[in-house]
Amino acid sequence: MSVTVRIPTPLRKITNDQDVVAASAGDLASVIADLDSNYPGLKDRVVDDAGEIRRFVNVFVNGEDVRFLEGLGTTVAEGDEISIVPAVAGGR
Repeated sequence: MSVTVRIPTPLRKITNDQDVVAASAGDLASVIADLDSNYPGLKDRVVDDAGEIRRFVNVFVNGEDVRFLEGLGTTVAEGDEISIVPAVAGGR
């Protein structure tokens, strides 16, 4: 069982320039752990020292922000799509 994970440009160095990778389904925390086992360093870019999703990183499962779901406990089923999106700041 696997899910599709969309990797943003700043993290593609870790995934050997792949913009889409596969990971095992489960909850979001186990998906990130699986990704980190295949692409060491990825978890540190997404999750902070307290074990929470970093403030300036947004994670979506099937288009829904996991902060409004169950965070890292969000269930991810086979065929789901996860997008990791760095927050963009700026403007005037």
